[in-house]
Amino acid sequence: MPVPQTHDEAVAAAHRLAAQLAPGAIQRDRDGATVIPVEALAALDDSGLLGITVPAADGGPGLGPRTLAEVARVLAGADPSIAQVPQGHFLMVDVLAVHGTPEARKRLYGEILAGRRLGNALAERGGAHAQDLRTRIAGGRLDGVKYYTTGALTSVWIAVSARDETGGLVLAFVARDAEGVAVDTDWDVIGQRATISGTATFTNVLVEPGMCVDYGHAYQQPQQLGARAQLYHAAIEVGIAGAALADARGYLRTKARPSTEAVRTGVTQAADDPHVRHRYGRLATRVRAAEALLDSAARTLEEITLTPADAEAAARGSLAVAAAKAFGSEVAVDAGSELFQLCGTSAAASKYDLDRHWRNARTHSVHDPLDYKYHHIAAYELADVQPPNHGQL
Repeated sequence: MPVPQTHDEAVAAAHRLAAQLAPGAIQRDRDGATVIPVEALAALDDSGLLGITVPAADGGPGLGPRTLAEVARVLAGADPSIAQVPQGHFLMVDVLAVHGTPEARKRLYGEILAGRRLGNALAERGGAHAQDLRTRIAGGRLDGVKYYTTGALTSVWIAVSARDETGGLVLAFVARDAEGVAVDTDWDVIGQRATISGTATFTNVLVEPGMCVDYGHAYQQPQQLGARAQLYHAAIEVGIAGAALADARGYLRTKARPSTEAVRTGVTQAADDPHVRHRYGRLATRVRAAEALLDSAARTLEEITLTPADAEAAARGSLAVAAAKAFGSEVAVDAGSELFQLCGTSAAASKYDLDRHWRNARTHSVHDPLDYKYHHIAAYELADVQPPNHGQL
């Protein structure tokens, strides 16, 4: 399919893809890493959505955060695992837009506009902290082991973070099928199971000239790369929350029986129970608030642009996203649990797989600590303290 050129076209394409993904979401959750979701990912790659944020100067439509957040939310409502697969892809599109070499931009944007996806290999295990990287690039050769490599297994290119010979942080783009690249399916977690974000090993992998970016410099100035990446994560959480609410609504209207206590008061339908209505109304309000906060954050980033004028603008965008991410994550986890309180014991039957909402939200929400987001929001509001890293969380 061609790349959507407008916000409305992109959202319509997302709804079409969501309709394809939804029927298989339960089975993909059950399969986990034992079955690679080839068909679902092929549908994603064929949707045209991979290219929506490619800059207009590079042949793309250059659509912004508002479109990306809504696309991610819609897809996550159908299957948050498949929705998460291109999160790193869209981050790399942004990185290339600001810091990519002419060779990398021309080659990779061409691939993306043709429906080919970028995977990521940024995180590692075993270090003292997240940026304690052991992966190295020297003499144009890459060596290292990565984990949480969402999208790498079925991508065409993989973006790999590494330290160069001077100790600087770089981002190398290598072909998925390059000699020395191996991606495993050792992904065994309670939620987001179909992302298959396992181990990737790089052994003496050739990095072609022009396919390496100074990644450290990208975060040493006011920017919105992190905020836009976090916006996508926030959209996944809000999408999960909406899906849990929708499933609760459907179950209450078609399957749930009223409790014995409710029957004693004359209630004949579970959905007529005043306590159920109170809980559902409260949850629905919080989900709608999370959706509104997500949209507000996206509009803020749209205004600030990918290259903010200064640290103050970067801080404003970062904090707007922090609020959406923290609140949306909490609502998603709550919705995944609350639906059982609303729907009753029978809703816990494995055939419905309704627990996937909580498992997905809980697994995805711990990517980074939410408490620090609230801390930085308060520090800015109460003491005019900008977030660290040039206003970027």
